[in-house]
Amino acid sequence: MADIPHSSIRRKINRRGLPFKANSSAVLLSLPAIMLVLVLFFYPLLFGLDISLRSSEQAPSWSLTNYFQFFSNSDLVATIWTTFRVALPVTLFSVLVSIPLAYYMRRGIKFERLLTAILILPITLGNVMVAQAMLDYFSPTGWFNRVLLSLHLIQQPMLLLHHWLAVEIALFIQGFPFTFLLILGYMSAISPDLERASRMLGARPWQTFWRVVLPLSLPGIAVAFCLNFVANFSVFPSANLVGEPSHETRVLAIAAYETAFTNYNIPLGTAISLIMGVIELLVIALVLWLQRKTARGATISGGKGV
Repeated sequence: MADIPHSSIRRKINRRGLPFKANSSAVLLSLPAIMLVLVLFFYPLLFGLDISLRSSEQAPSWSLTNYFQFFSNSDLVATIWTTFRVALPVTLFSVLVSIPLAYYMRRGIKFERLLTAILILPITLGNVMVAQAMLDYFSPTGWFNRVLLSLHLIQQPMLLLHHWLAVEIALFIQGFPFTFLLILGYMSAISPDLERASRMLGARPWQTFWRVVLPLSLPGIAVAFCLNFVANFSVFPSANLVGEPSHETRVLAIAAYETAFTNYNIPLGTAISLIMGVIELLVIALVLWLQRKTARGATISGGKGV
């Protein structure tokens, strides 16, 4: 048997060792992020779970008393449906508006940078500032009503604050830009060759969108929906400032805050917060499951840029 040169053996060992070295490097580089998640997410989660399972903060044993108390209280249970009524319509509307706009802008348009900057601006303001601006703009003496009154389009100021619609407007202003940019980024990464091939085969523009672009965009649309829904479902400042927190917009976050810091029942307030988190996770799991069931051709070779 001919001797194998040592240099050849070393090259083979190095090649075989590369995946292990690459994986080790990836793990080491991920350690700061893993530690951050453990400290800022898992520890507070476990700490909150521990509090929610006690009848009082000093109780020595665990029990499901707080959860039974929540689901036996019709007023507290009603906050679940109120929160869905606030979060779901504006999330669906933001996604439905973003899809055609992103499809139109995916290859670039005139003044795209200016339009993108205008869309990003509300994200930088924050929920409280957007709500405060709405209080000044949509109040009976604000600019909106004053302009309509001066044009004789209305006879008396419109009541646009402190109800469900005002919260929807605030959430849309804050969440739509984020949803739009996510979907735009995903659609822009779809290979234009697929659309050209579809047109060459005789498909009309709407058929190309429905059978090519939309199926390939479903993963990005699902992620955008989930992130926007979670933000809207945990709404607190907008529901307080421009909504009616005592009735029409008494969402889960408000119920948890009032229970913990107004009624001084921190274990029950923590349990309400965890119930809100579990509902959000269930909705995310459902949306991602539906996306996997309905998406067709999302892994076509060349369909997405890498």
